[in-house]
Amino acid sequence: MTGIASCSLSSTCLRQTGTESGVRAHPSTVARRGQEPTNWPCTEYEIILRPERNLRTRTGPNGQTSMAPAPTSDAVDASRADTVHPAIADYLADTSVEDGPSYRDLSLEEIREMDETSPLSKDLDIPVEHVEDRTVSGPNGEIPVRLYDSRTDRSGTDPVIVYLHGGGWISGSIETHNRICRTLTTKTGYPVVSVGYRLAPEHPFPAGLQDCYAVLNWVSDTATVPGIDPERLVVMGDSAGGNLAAATALVARDRGGPAIAHQVLIYPAMGAAQTTPAYTENSDGYGLTAEIMDVIYDRYTESDIDDANYYAWPRKAADLSGLPPATILTAGFDPLRDTGALYAEQLLEADVPVSFTNYPAMVHGFFAMIGDPVAVDPAHEAYEAIATRLQDQFD
Repeated sequence: MTGIASCSLSSTCLRQTGTESGVRAHPSTVARRGQEPTNWPCTEYEIILRPERNLRTRTGPNGQTSMAPAPTSDAVDASRADTVHPAIADYLADTSVEDGPSYRDLSLEEIREMDETSPLSKDLDIPVEHVEDRTVSGPNGEIPVRLYDSRTDRSGTDPVIVYLHGGGWISGSIETHNRICRTLTTKTGYPVVSVGYRLAPEHPFPAGLQDCYAVLNWVSDTATVPGIDPERLVVMGDSAGGNLAAATALVARDRGGPAIAHQVLIYPAMGAAQTTPAYTENSDGYGLTAEIMDVIYDRYTESDIDDANYYAWPRKAADLSGLPPATILTAGFDPLRDTGALYAEQLLEADVPVSFTNYPAMVHGFFAMIGDPVAVDPAHEAYEAIATRLQDQFD
Protein backbone atom coordinates (compact mmCIF):
# COMPACT_ATOMS: atom_id res chain seq x y z
CA MET A 1 0.00 0.00 0.00
CA THR A 2 1.33 3.43 -0.91
CA GLY A 3 1.19 6.30 1.57
CA ILE A 4 1.81 7.08 5.22
CA ALA A 5 1.63 3.90 7.18
CA SER A 6 2.13 2.71 10.71
CA CYS A 7 5.29 0.66 10.81
CA SER A 8 8.54 0.23 12.67
CA LEU A 9 10.38 2.88 10.66
CA SER A 10 11.11 6.53 11.43
CA SER A 11 9.77 9.54 9.55
CA THR A 12 13.07 9.75 7.68
CA CYS A 13 13.00 6.08 6.80
CA LEU A 14 11.75 5.60 3.26
CA ARG A 15 10.96 2.49 1.30
CA GLN A 16 10.84 2.40 -2.44
CA THR A 17 8.36 0.25 -4.27
CA GLY A 18 10.90 -0.96 -6.77
CA THR A 19 8.92 -3.45 -8.86
CA GLU A 20 5.36 -4.12 -9.80
CA SER A 21 5.42 -7.16 -7.53
CA GLY A 22 6.06 -4.83 -4.60
CA VAL A 23 9.65 -5.79 -3.76
CA ARG A 24 11.06 -2.97 -1.63
CA ALA A 25 14.61 -1.90 -0.88
CA HIS A 26 15.35 -0.64 2.61
CA PRO A 27 16.80 2.90 2.53
CA SER A 28 19.96 1.75 4.30
CA THR A 29 20.98 0.38 0.90
CA VAL A 30 20.48 3.77 -0.78
CA ALA A 31 22.97 6.60 -0.34
CA ARG A 32 21.87 10.11 0.44
CA ARG A 33 23.10 12.76 -1.96
CA GLY A 34 26.88 12.79 -1.70
CA GLN A 35 26.94 10.44 1.30
CA GLU A 36 27.51 6.80 2.05
CA PRO A 37 24.49 4.60 2.77
CA THR A 38 23.25 5.07 6.31
CA ASN A 39 21.24 2.91 8.68
CA TRP A 40 18.53 5.09 10.17
CA PRO A 41 16.72 4.78 13.50
CA CYS A 42 13.20 3.40 13.66
CA THR A 43 9.98 4.58 15.26
CA GLU A 44 6.43 4.76 13.94
CA TYR A 45 5.83 6.12 10.47
CA GLU A 46 7.03 5.87 6.87
CA ILE A 47 6.23 7.10 3.41
CA ILE A 48 6.48 4.48 0.69
CA LEU A 49 7.45 5.46 -2.83
CA ARG A 50 5.88 4.59 -6.15
CA PRO A 51 8.17 3.07 -8.79
CA GLU A 52 9.88 5.13 -11.49
CA ARG A 53 7.30 4.08 -14.07
CA ASN A 54 4.93 6.55 -12.40
CA LEU A 55 7.15 9.60 -12.87
CA ARG A 56 5.69 12.08 -15.35
CA THR A 57 8.47 12.90 -17.82
CA ARG A 58 9.07 13.76 -21.43
CA THR A 59 11.96 12.48 -23.51
CA GLY A 60 14.10 14.96 -25.43
CA PRO A 61 15.81 14.47 -28.80
CA ASN A 62 19.00 13.26 -27.13
CA GLY A 63 17.24 10.91 -24.76
CA GLN A 64 17.19 13.34 -21.83
CA THR A 65 14.06 13.50 -19.69
CA SER A 66 12.42 16.56 -18.20
CA MET A 67 9.12 17.75 -16.86
CA ALA A 68 6.62 19.27 -19.29
CA PRO A 69 7.97 22.77 -20.11
CA ALA A 70 4.84 24.91 -20.14
CA PRO A 71 1.06 24.75 -19.81
CA THR A 72 -0.70 24.28 -23.15
CA SER A 73 -4.40 23.81 -22.35
CA ASP A 74 -6.84 26.51 -23.42
CA ALA A 75 -8.45 26.09 -19.99
CA VAL A 76 -5.17 27.03 -18.25
CA ASP A 77 -3.96 30.48 -19.27
CA ALA A 78 -0.86 31.45 -17.28
CA SER A 79 1.03 34.53 -18.34
CA ARG A 80 2.19 37.80 -16.88
CA ALA A 81 1.17 41.40 -17.46
CA ASP A 82 3.45 43.93 -19.12
CA THR A 83 4.27 45.39 -15.70
CA VAL A 84 3.83 44.33 -12.10
CA HIS A 85 1.02 45.99 -10.13
CA PRO A 86 2.19 49.54 -9.21
CA ALA A 87 1.48 49.15 -5.49
CA ILE A 88 3.53 45.98 -5.44
CA ALA A 89 6.33 47.64 -7.40
CA ASP A 90 6.47 50.37 -4.76
CA TYR A 91 6.48 47.80 -1.97
CA LEU A 92 9.30 45.83 -3.58
CA ALA A 93 11.34 49.02 -4.04
CA ASP A 94 10.76 50.06 -0.42
CA THR A 95 11.77 46.68 1.01
CA SER A 96 14.72 45.87 -1.25
CA VAL A 97 18.13 45.74 0.41
CA GLU A 98 21.06 47.06 -1.58
CA ASP A 99 24.37 45.23 -1.19
CA GLY A 100 22.94 42.86 1.42
CA PRO A 101 24.11 39.27 1.88
CA SER A 102 22.89 36.72 -0.63
CA TYR A 103 20.11 34.42 0.51
CA ARG A 104 22.48 31.48 0.25
CA ASP A 105 24.81 33.10 2.80
CA LEU A 106 22.09 33.64 5.41
CA SER A 107 21.92 31.30 8.37
CA LEU A 108 18.77 29.29 8.96
CA GLU A 109 18.05 31.46 12.00
CA GLU A 110 18.38 34.62 9.92
CA ILE A 111 16.05 33.25 7.25
CA ARG A 112 13.40 32.40 9.83
CA GLU A 113 13.77 35.73 11.60
CA MET A 114 13.40 37.52 8.27
CA ASP A 115 10.19 35.60 7.60
CA GLU A 116 8.74 36.18 11.07
CA THR A 117 9.47 39.92 10.95
CA SER A 118 8.40 40.47 7.34
CA PRO A 119 5.94 43.34 6.93
CA LEU A 120 3.60 40.85 5.26
CA SER A 121 3.62 38.72 8.42
CA LYS A 122 2.44 41.60 10.59
CA ASP A 123 -0.90 41.08 12.31
CA LEU A 124 -3.90 42.99 11.01
CA ASP A 125 -6.90 44.03 13.05
CA ILE A 126 -9.28 41.35 11.79
CA PRO A 127 -11.68 40.37 14.60
CA VAL A 128 -12.57 36.67 14.75
CA GLU A 129 -15.20 35.29 17.10
CA HIS A 130 -13.14 32.36 18.36
CA VAL A 131 -9.37 31.79 18.22
CA GLU A 132 -7.80 28.92 20.13
CA ASP A 133 -4.33 27.35 20.24
CA ARG A 134 -4.28 23.58 20.65
CA THR A 135 -1.95 20.63 20.05
CA VAL A 136 -2.42 17.42 18.10
CA SER A 137 -0.60 14.15 18.73
CA GLY A 138 1.62 13.52 15.73
CA PRO A 139 4.08 10.88 14.53
CA ASN A 140 6.92 12.47 16.48
CA GLY A 141 5.37 14.54 19.24
CA GLU A 142 2.81 17.28 19.60
CA ILE A 143 1.85 19.42 16.58
CA PRO A 144 0.70 22.99 17.31
CA VAL A 145 -2.50 24.09 15.61
CA ARG A 146 -4.61 27.22 15.84
CA LEU A 147 -8.37 27.21 15.30
CA TYR A 148 -9.96 30.30 13.77
CA ASP A 149 -13.75 30.35 13.78
CA SER A 150 -15.76 33.37 12.69
CA ARG A 151 -19.12 31.72 13.42
CA THR A 152 -21.23 33.08 16.24
CA ASP A 153 -23.42 29.98 16.15
CA ARG A 154 -21.54 26.67 16.23
CA SER A 155 -24.58 24.46 16.79
CA GLY A 156 -24.83 23.41 13.13
CA THR A 157 -22.26 21.74 10.91
CA ASP A 158 -20.08 23.48 8.33
CA PRO A 159 -17.07 22.71 6.15
CA VAL A 160 -13.65 23.15 7.73
CA ILE A 161 -10.40 24.34 6.13
CA VAL A 162 -7.06 22.81 7.14
CA TYR A 163 -4.50 25.50 6.28
CA LEU A 164 -0.82 24.75 5.62
CA HIS A 165 1.45 27.79 5.68
CA GLY A 166 4.16 28.64 3.17
CA GLY A 167 7.79 29.44 3.86
CA GLY A 168 9.72 27.05 1.65
CA TRP A 169 9.39 24.14 4.11
CA ILE A 170 12.22 25.72 6.14
CA SER A 171 10.47 28.75 7.66
CA GLY A 172 7.04 30.22 8.19
CA SER A 173 4.65 29.47 11.03
CA ILE A 174 1.14 29.82 12.34
CA GLU A 175 2.08 33.38 13.33
CA THR A 176 3.36 34.44 9.89
CA HIS A 177 0.02 33.42 8.37
CA ASN A 178 -2.26 34.79 11.06
CA ARG A 179 -3.62 37.55 8.80
CA ILE A 180 -4.37 35.04 6.06
CA CYS A 181 -6.25 32.62 8.29
CA ARG A 182 -8.25 35.39 9.95
CA THR A 183 -9.27 36.64 6.54
CA LEU A 184 -10.14 33.14 5.34
CA THR A 185 -12.55 32.35 8.14
CA THR A 186 -14.11 35.81 7.83
CA LYS A 187 -14.61 35.56 4.05
CA THR A 188 -15.78 31.94 3.89
CA GLY A 189 -17.66 31.69 7.16
CA TYR A 190 -15.93 28.35 7.78
CA PRO A 191 -13.58 27.42 10.64
CA VAL A 192 -9.88 27.27 9.73
CA VAL A 193 -7.27 25.04 11.40
CA SER A 194 -3.73 26.36 10.84
CA VAL A 195 -0.99 23.74 11.19
CA GLY A 196 2.47 24.29 12.69
CA TYR A 197 4.14 21.36 10.96
CA ARG A 198 7.80 20.44 11.45
CA LEU A 199 10.31 22.31 9.31
CA ALA A 200 13.34 21.22 7.31
CA PRO A 201 16.26 20.85 7.39
CA GLU A 202 16.01 19.63 11.00
CA HIS A 203 12.96 17.65 9.92
CA PRO A 204 13.28 17.02 6.17
CA PHE A 205 10.70 15.42 3.93
CA PRO A 206 8.46 13.61 4.78
CA ALA A 207 8.21 14.92 8.37
CA GLY A 208 6.14 18.02 7.60
CA LEU A 209 3.80 16.05 5.35
CA GLN A 210 3.25 13.46 8.06
CA ASP A 211 2.25 16.23 10.48
CA CYS A 212 -0.21 17.63 7.94
CA TYR A 213 -1.79 14.24 7.43
CA ALA A 214 -1.98 13.65 11.19
CA VAL A 215 -3.85 16.93 11.66
CA LEU A 216 -6.19 16.08 8.78
CA ASN A 217 -7.09 12.88 10.61
CA TRP A 218 -7.58 14.82 13.84
CA VAL A 219 -9.87 17.35 12.20
CA SER A 220 -11.91 14.58 10.56
CA ASP A 221 -12.94 13.48 14.05
CA THR A 222 -16.05 15.61 14.61
CA ALA A 223 -15.41 15.66 18.36
CA THR A 224 -12.28 17.77 17.94
CA VAL A 225 -13.77 20.93 16.43
CA PRO A 226 -17.37 21.90 17.29
CA GLY A 227 -19.84 22.22 14.46
CA ILE A 228 -17.88 20.78 11.52
CA ASP A 229 -18.89 18.30 8.85
CA PRO A 230 -16.13 15.68 8.35
CA GLU A 231 -17.46 15.01 4.84
CA ARG A 232 -16.65 18.60 3.84
CA LEU A 233 -12.95 18.78 4.58
CA VAL A 234 -10.89 21.34 2.65
CA VAL A 235 -7.09 21.23 2.55
CA MET A 236 -5.43 24.49 1.54
CA GLY A 237 -1.99 26.08 1.48
CA ASP A 238 0.23 28.66 -0.15
CA SER A 239 3.60 28.10 -1.82
CA ALA A 240 5.29 25.24 0.08
CA GLY A 241 1.99 24.88 1.92
CA GLY A 242 0.27 24.47 -1.45
CA ASN A 243 2.71 21.67 -2.19
CA LEU A 244 1.86 20.06 1.16
CA ALA A 245 -1.87 20.48 0.56
CA ALA A 246 -1.62 18.69 -2.79
CA ALA A 247 0.58 15.99 -1.27
CA THR A 248 -1.82 15.53 1.65
CA ALA A 249 -4.63 15.01 -0.84
CA LEU A 250 -2.54 12.36 -2.60
CA VAL A 251 -1.74 10.60 0.68
CA ALA A 252 -5.40 10.67 1.74
CA ARG A 253 -6.42 9.17 -1.61
CA ASP A 254 -3.78 6.46 -1.44
CA ARG A 255 -4.57 5.67 2.19
CA GLY A 256 -8.33 5.58 1.65
CA GLY A 257 -9.06 8.65 3.76
CA PRO A 258 -9.92 10.89 5.34
CA ALA A 259 -11.95 11.98 2.33
CA ILE A 260 -11.05 15.50 1.23
CA ALA A 261 -13.85 17.41 -0.47
CA HIS A 262 -11.73 20.19 -1.99
CA GLN A 263 -8.10 21.30 -2.31
CA VAL A 264 -7.05 24.94 -2.66
CA LEU A 265 -3.52 25.54 -3.91
CA ILE A 266 -2.17 29.09 -3.81
CA TYR A 267 0.89 29.57 -6.08
CA PRO A 268 2.00 26.05 -5.14
CA ALA A 269 5.54 24.67 -5.45
CA MET A 270 4.83 21.49 -7.38
CA GLY A 271 8.31 20.56 -8.61
CA ALA A 272 10.67 21.18 -11.53
CA ALA A 273 10.01 24.91 -11.69
CA GLN A 274 13.51 25.37 -13.11
CA THR A 275 12.39 23.85 -16.42
CA THR A 276 9.60 26.38 -17.02
CA PRO A 277 9.48 29.79 -18.73
CA ALA A 278 8.16 31.43 -15.56
CA TYR A 279 11.34 30.52 -13.69
CA THR A 280 13.47 32.29 -16.30
CA GLU A 281 11.15 35.30 -16.68
CA ASN A 282 10.81 35.91 -12.95
CA SER A 283 14.14 34.71 -11.58
CA ASP A 284 14.94 38.01 -9.84
CA GLY A 285 13.32 41.26 -8.83
CA TYR A 286 9.88 40.08 -7.73
CA GLY A 287 10.37 38.85 -4.16
CA LEU A 288 10.79 35.09 -4.61
CA THR A 289 13.99 34.56 -6.60
CA ALA A 290 15.68 31.64 -8.30
CA GLU A 291 18.41 31.77 -5.66
CA ILE A 292 15.89 31.47 -2.83
CA MET A 293 14.21 28.55 -4.57
CA ASP A 294 17.50 26.73 -5.03
CA VAL A 295 18.32 27.10 -1.32
CA ILE A 296 15.00 25.87 -0.02
CA TYR A 297 14.76 22.99 -2.49
CA ASP A 298 18.18 21.78 -1.37
CA ARG A 299 17.07 21.81 2.27
CA TYR A 300 13.66 20.18 1.89
CA THR A 301 14.74 16.75 0.70
CA GLU A 302 17.80 14.68 1.61
CA SER A 303 18.18 12.18 -1.19
CA ASP A 304 17.53 11.41 -4.82
CA ILE A 305 15.01 8.87 -3.59
CA ASP A 306 13.12 11.70 -1.90
CA ASP A 307 13.20 13.75 -5.08
CA ALA A 308 11.67 10.87 -7.05
CA ASN A 309 8.73 10.71 -4.65
CA TYR A 310 5.53 12.27 -5.90
CA TYR A 311 4.57 13.09 -2.32
CA ALA A 312 7.53 15.47 -2.36
CA TRP A 313 6.78 16.80 -5.86
CA PRO A 314 3.15 16.11 -6.85
CA ARG A 315 3.76 16.96 -10.52
CA LYS A 316 5.69 13.69 -10.73
CA ALA A 317 2.56 11.64 -10.10
CA ALA A 318 1.38 9.80 -13.20
CA ASP A 319 -2.03 9.03 -11.76
CA LEU A 320 -4.03 11.94 -10.34
CA SER A 321 -7.42 10.29 -10.71
CA GLY A 322 -9.65 10.16 -7.67
CA LEU A 323 -8.37 13.44 -6.22
CA PRO A 324 -10.78 16.08 -4.90
CA PRO A 325 -11.83 19.11 -6.96
CA ALA A 326 -9.16 21.80 -6.97
CA THR A 327 -8.95 25.57 -6.91
CA ILE A 328 -5.52 26.74 -8.08
CA LEU A 329 -4.30 30.34 -8.06
CA THR A 330 -1.06 31.57 -9.61
CA ALA A 331 0.71 34.91 -10.05
CA GLY A 332 2.13 36.26 -13.30
CA PHE A 333 5.42 37.52 -11.85
CA ASP A 334 6.14 34.35 -9.87
CA PRO A 335 8.82 31.79 -10.79
CA LEU A 336 6.35 29.13 -9.59
CA ARG A 337 3.57 30.28 -11.92
CA ASP A 338 3.93 27.52 -14.50
CA THR A 339 4.23 24.68 -12.00
CA GLY A 340 0.77 25.50 -10.65
CA ALA A 341 -0.62 25.81 -14.16
CA LEU A 342 0.94 22.52 -15.24
CA TYR A 343 -0.52 20.75 -12.22
CA ALA A 344 -3.93 22.17 -13.12
CA GLU A 345 -3.52 20.67 -16.59
CA GLN A 346 -2.55 17.29 -15.15
CA LEU A 347 -5.61 17.30 -12.91
CA LEU A 348 -7.85 18.18 -15.83
CA GLU A 349 -6.34 15.34 -17.85
CA ALA A 350 -7.27 13.02 -14.96
CA ASP A 351 -10.88 14.31 -15.04
CA VAL A 352 -10.50 16.16 -11.75
CA PRO A 353 -12.63 19.36 -11.69
CA VAL A 354 -10.35 22.40 -11.57
CA SER A 355 -10.94 26.12 -11.14
CA PHE A 356 -7.74 27.84 -12.27
CA THR A 357 -7.05 31.57 -12.01
CA ASN A 358 -3.85 33.38 -12.88
CA TYR A 359 -3.38 36.94 -11.62
CA PRO A 360 -1.11 38.45 -14.30
CA ALA A 361 0.17 41.52 -12.41
CA MET A 362 0.71 39.77 -9.07
CA VAL A 363 3.86 38.35 -7.45
CA HIS A 364 4.52 35.38 -5.19
CA GLY A 365 3.10 36.18 -1.76
CA PHE A 366 0.30 38.45 -2.96
CA PHE A 367 -2.24 36.45 -0.95
CA ALA A 368 -0.92 38.26 2.15
CA MET A 369 -1.24 41.70 0.51
CA ILE A 370 -4.58 42.53 2.11
CA GLY A 371 -3.56 45.37 4.41
CA ASP A 372 -0.61 47.28 5.83
CA PRO A 373 2.01 47.59 4.33
CA VAL A 374 0.41 46.87 0.96
CA ALA A 375 -3.12 46.05 -0.12
CA VAL A 376 -4.12 45.19 -3.68
CA ASP A 377 -7.58 44.46 -5.04
CA PRO A 378 -6.60 41.16 -6.71
CA ALA A 379 -5.66 39.73 -3.29
CA HIS A 380 -9.11 40.52 -1.91
CA GLU A 381 -10.65 39.19 -5.11
CA ALA A 382 -8.76 35.93 -4.60
CA TYR A 383 -10.34 35.41 -1.18
CA GLU A 384 -13.77 36.17 -2.62
CA ALA A 385 -13.19 33.72 -5.47
CA ILE A 386 -12.17 30.96 -3.07
CA ALA A 387 -15.15 31.62 -0.83
CA THR A 388 -17.52 31.57 -3.80
CA ARG A 389 -16.04 28.33 -5.16
CA LEU A 390 -16.35 26.56 -1.81
CA GLN A 391 -19.83 27.90 -1.10
CA ASP A 392 -20.99 26.87 -4.57
CA GLN A 393 -19.84 23.33 -3.82
CA PHE A 394 -21.00 23.06 -0.23
CA ASP A 395 -23.96 25.35 0.33
